[in-house]
Amino acid sequence: MKQTIRKAFKFRLNPNSDQVQKMVEFAGANRFVWNKALALNLSRLENKQPMLWYHELAFWLGLWKQSDEYGFLKTVHSQPLQQTLKNLERAFKDGFDKKQPLKRIPKFKKKGLSDSFRYPQGFKLEQASNKVFLPKIGWVKYRNSRQVIGDVKNMTISRKGKYWYVSIQTEYEAAILHHQSTSMVGIDLGVKRFLTLSDGSYIEPLNSFKKWEKKLALAQRKLARKAKFSANWKKQKQIITRLHERIANARLDFLHKSSTEISKNHAMIVVEDLKVRNMSKSAKGDITRSGRNVKAKSALNKSILDQGWGMFVQMLEYKQHWSGGDVLRVNPQYTSQTCPCCGHKSKDNRLTQAKFKCVECDYTKNADLVGALNVLARGHRVLACGVETLVSTTKQEPVFTESACV
Repeated sequence: MKQTIRKAFKFRLNPNSDQVQKMVEFAGANRFVWNKALALNLSRLENKQPMLWYHELAFWLGLWKQSDEYGFLKTVHSQPLQQTLKNLERAFKDGFDKKQPLKRIPKFKKKGLSDSFRYPQGFKLEQASNKVFLPKIGWVKYRNSRQVIGDVKNMTISRKGKYWYVSIQTEYEAAILHHQSTSMVGIDLGVKRFLTLSDGSYIEPLNSFKKWEKKLALAQRKLARKAKFSANWKKQKQIITRLHERIANARLDFLHKSSTEISKNHAMIVVEDLKVRNMSKSAKGDITRSGRNVKAKSALNKSILDQGWGMFVQMLEYKQHWSGGDVLRVNPQYTSQTCPCCGHKSKDNRLTQAKFKCVECDYTKNADLVGALNVLARGHRVLACGVETLVSTTKQEPVFTESACV
């Protein structure tokens, strides 16, 4: 049996000045079409009129191109503009989908933020000569760091800071593998320790944002003292963007290395189904009711978001899917307050961040290790009863929870 695997390969482009100018124009035109179509639909919704979907918006796009005011759209290749309308249609459908946990209406795009455009077809890739062909832009060289595997389905051009990147999405058929390991492990995610495994090992956190926080705050204060959109303001803005890139790149590298190591060594990985958005909510409160411990909660929120737990679990899921393993999510409630020896549950079992001592049986262990052991035990119970078939969460199946017989 075979499975379809989709991968994306991202490389930094080395365009000349003319190609950079064209990319800026393409990104600007796509942003204009997105905002124009979004404003049109939002206006229709306010007037209680039916929305315009892709085919109707494509008709409007043709009218905009023929007009004198928006004639600049003719200089841009038609496919990226059409793809933008398809992306907007998908965003609206996701926003109105009741099954989506986070429903939100699409927002307007700002200049300089997430500048990108996509070619669904018409592009070419020459890995031997390290260049890609982008319609109406030409052949652009890129930094070839690895071999692209599979049939190329689309190319996305994006800007991050002062650099342009190409993301090449591919698809290929591969045999369904059996994981080389037979072990099962539970993982407890935390702040003092990034993760603790049920076998006793753990990984220290990187805290990439915390390392650059003071330098970033200083750079932002300098930006606030400069005239907006002046030459010095733009230079300082680039410095801040570069700092954010370093933080994000360091975190991404750390998460990839950690998830790859764990995925290679364990066939079944049990993780907590954490709701990071709820865990990192502000404690400021509102006008009628002020918050408590706002400063401490703010620092905790920064530490939680700095870890990248959600991204880490996603990496585990697709890497396990590729290697023939599985990831199982379980209910995270009381994993750090339940004794893995006698099963007694009490907040008094964990009076400090690191130490766990059961008030019933005096069982003592590191609190993060106790959490990992409880996560593993819940994974065993989910597999033992209440689950008819085990399907990887990478296929977006419903999250497993403990059954009534536990």
